[in-house]
Amino acid sequence: MKLSPAFRFILTSGIFGALTAGQFAPGEWSLVQDGLSGVSALELAIVSETTAMIFDKVEHNPLQTNGHVAWAAELDLVTKTVRPLNPTSNTWCGTGSFLSNGTMVSVGGNPVVITGGDGLAAVRLFDPCEDGNCDLFENQNVRRAASLRWYTSSARLEDGSMILFGGSWDNIIVDLPNVTNPTYEFYPPKNIHGQNGTPIFVPFLMETLNANHFPILIQLPDGNFFVAANTKAIIFDWKTNWEVRRLPDVPNGVRISNPIPAGATLLPLTPENNYTPEVLICGGSVFDDSLPHFDNLSSQEPTSDQCIRMVLNDEGIAKGWEVEHMPDPRIMSELILLPDGRVTIVNGAQTGVSGYDRVPDPIGECNSDHPAFTPSLYDPQAASGKRFTQEGLPTSDIARMYHSTATLTPNASILLAGSNPNTDVETHVFPTEYRLEWLSPPYMQHIRPTFTGLPATFDYDSQVTLDVDIPEGGENVSAVIMDFGFATHGVHMNQRLVGLVSQLSNDKTKLTITGPPSPAIYSPGPAFVFVLVDGVPSFGSKTLIGTGAQPPLDEGALNNVLSQQPLFWDKWTAAHPNASDAERNMFSSVPAPSPTGY
Repeated sequence: MKLSPAFRFILTSGIFGALTAGQFAPGEWSLVQDGLSGVSALELAIVSETTAMIFDKVEHNPLQTNGHVAWAAELDLVTKTVRPLNPTSNTWCGTGSFLSNGTMVSVGGNPVVITGGDGLAAVRLFDPCEDGNCDLFENQNVRRAASLRWYTSSARLEDGSMILFGGSWDNIIVDLPNVTNPTYEFYPPKNIHGQNGTPIFVPFLMETLNANHFPILIQLPDGNFFVAANTKAIIFDWKTNWEVRRLPDVPNGVRISNPIPAGATLLPLTPENNYTPEVLICGGSVFDDSLPHFDNLSSQEPTSDQCIRMVLNDEGIAKGWEVEHMPDPRIMSELILLPDGRVTIVNGAQTGVSGYDRVPDPIGECNSDHPAFTPSLYDPQAASGKRFTQEGLPTSDIARMYHSTATLTPNASILLAGSNPNTDVETHVFPTEYRLEWLSPPYMQHIRPTFTGLPATFDYDSQVTLDVDIPEGGENVSAVIMDFGFATHGVHMNQRLVGLVSQLSNDKTKLTITGPPSPAIYSPGPAFVFVLVDGVPSFGSKTLIGTGAQPPLDEGALNNVLSQQPLFWDKWTAAHPNASDAERNMFSSVPAPSPTGY
């Protein structure tokens, strides 16, 4: 990583604000129920300072739009009200990321159920707005994925585009060899590795079957990716299509991806740690993911309390995984970064596997049992053995099981939503859940700093001077940018916290902050800026890191994608002879794909 001379001077001179060990606001946590989501929050993303986007599967939700059930909504974070959004295809089990220009992209999904179209290759665009007039744009004739994607992962790249990684071409809860999509592709499409926009084979995804849906995908500060699935992990260089097999397996045989997913996050990247990447993965299960055993699973199958972390440099990889243990075991948990650098672990189940209507002893229809009602708090800077606590954290009475989500919000509280381990809307044990909860850390009770002067775009290595109002007696002042990410199925994609070099004026009224050093440390696109004083964060104001430009578009690669049927469409239509003519013929105007060899 190359640093500018100005940045090197600031770094070596020590005139920067950074996250300080033990700098956490005292007080009590709180948890309140307030508001309904309208559609069950299977997928969740913050899209503006005041709104969140919610996607569900197409089911009989109470929210209606245009004469039919709604399966997407925009939530007003202030009023706790929702308005329906209008995707035209089924968003069930898709993925999402933001582009460099701030557009939110939803990709993949499921075939037709009740109403709407087939979403397996869909690309949906959403440009956030504050006036309540924005909606999803979707037209598979002009933009779509190059292959069918269900349970796929995604991430924003350093050029502001999006990578799609793994998944299946059909909706089977475990990723079997006959339905797997062991490839990656880009949106917008790229002409790379001789594929001209079409999918690129990934050996790692074949080697990690069967439990490898929603593989963990984290961009590293050198532009490569940390990828983990099942019990294995690699470093992946997408620019050269190279899998670096240097990483040790997950300890103790714990499997960490769907259908027994662990929660995962990249720990904060700061000037103080020289932006050295370290991953944290918590939960999972040691169950045997081979098909004979999977057919005999139980909702009472034990899960794991194992947490592992590893620094992803030469020294850290040589040292291997550091093993810790959560206060309780769980799968489908969300790891939510707080602005002060700690991690809150919420949601999930303590036994079973994800999904519904598959085990011989379901709870209602749910494949899992024993909800994890009490969050855990993890301090990555504390000494080993002293990092976890549940002391003072409130216990919920809402089971957040399969199809639950959570996210940090701009006011730095945590939104808990969703849960629907059912075929459709149900009221039995572990029902379809619309109630929203708001988990507030102690810093919410304090007088909080405020600031103005943040521009709409904030470029790399550039400086911005904010007008700040710091509570009386405040001493330690710092600034961070955060990507709240995209939540689905206990998987939190793109979540990131990067500390900024900052300098407070002598009169403590102005804070000069410097943009991140490179697009690999924080990819161009949306960020929420927090100013922290003694561990108490301000409201998170939104900006676009970089210039706000659109990601590169290769018209030739896009046209090549659109000139042929999505990869695996022939397999899907053969496997679904009872699909409607409209669904079967949706790509009939283009030729069938050529054989791929996998």
